[in-house]
Amino acid sequence: MAIRGKDGNIDFKKLFIESGLYLVLFLMLVLIVIKEPSFLSIRNFKNILTQSSVRLIIALGIAGLIVTTGTDLSAGRQVGFAAVISASLLQAATTAHKVYPGIQEFPIFGAILIVMIVGMIIGGINGIVVAKLNVHPFIATLGSMTAVYGINSLYYDYAGGSPISGFDPKYSSFAQGYFQIGDFTLPYLIIYSLIATVIMWILWNKTKFGKNVFAVGGNIEAAKVSGVNVTWTLVKLYALSGIFYAFGGFLEAGRIGSATNNLGFMYEMDAIAACVIGGVSFYGGVGKISGVVTGVIILTVINYGLTYVGVNPYWQYIIKGVIIVGAVAFDAIKYAKKK
Repeated sequence: MAIRGKDGNIDFKKLFIESGLYLVLFLMLVLIVIKEPSFLSIRNFKNILTQSSVRLIIALGIAGLIVTTGTDLSAGRQVGFAAVISASLLQAATTAHKVYPGIQEFPIFGAILIVMIVGMIIGGINGIVVAKLNVHPFIATLGSMTAVYGINSLYYDYAGGSPISGFDPKYSSFAQGYFQIGDFTLPYLIIYSLIATVIMWILWNKTKFGKNVFAVGGNIEAAKVSGVNVTWTLVKLYALSGIFYAFGGFLEAGRIGSATNNLGFMYEMDAIAACVIGGVSFYGGVGKISGVVTGVIILTVINYGLTYVGVNPYWQYIIKGVIIVGAVAFDAIKYAKKK
């Protein structure tokens, strides 16, 4: 929709502030397609959606925290911890050097439940530190990030200190499988991400909890006066985020086929960038699930496209860093205009 000024004409300055980042990203996509026209194919589109799936689940977890003017630097390390736990529990009975040789066949949903409980506990602790002890989310989750990595590394050393692989075929199928419809295949990962998206959309838009989250993000003092239990809302929100990270880690290990203590490194950066690109404001109280989905897909398209045309990985880091700064800068400008 065109943004018009008081005279009825298009205000290009407002248009650039509101949509500038999308225009830049669109231009990057055009350049990628010009360099490699084969990028526009059904196969690549499906690969992009598949790669977006786990990233979306992680981004959905972190988006609610950004709505409350928070963040979570420990998200990637929580993903890695869940991945290592899942991998160690779900090795095939015939795998040499099993972490738990006494376990012949651990149930998949049992492993999911365990990692989700672990994620919920870690997230809940983050929430208590932020809400009850009034520690800034950046510092609280920075400390959590370091601690979780340390715990994961200790567990990984106990597991042998080498990549954990040789998974139960049921686990590999759960993460790597797909529905076959004629010549068309639909990966399970896309289905899982759709389910996670629907769950979070319902929580954000159809529950009292979701309204409380946006109330806290919009004006925490007004929320308190309105009777919102801010502490309990934040604790539940961080615990819920931990559950989403844990499920993402479970799927990521199965998708890759192995897990190490370094899996998940910097995943939180992509998740945060995707949320801000999708319009979730760091200034609180603003965000849509559809925006998070859009942001994840856009960022994945750029990542996949840069790799597809052979851009040096180090340049990719530079480009992603500029995108993150640009997204936050545009968000800050929009916030200043509203003020």
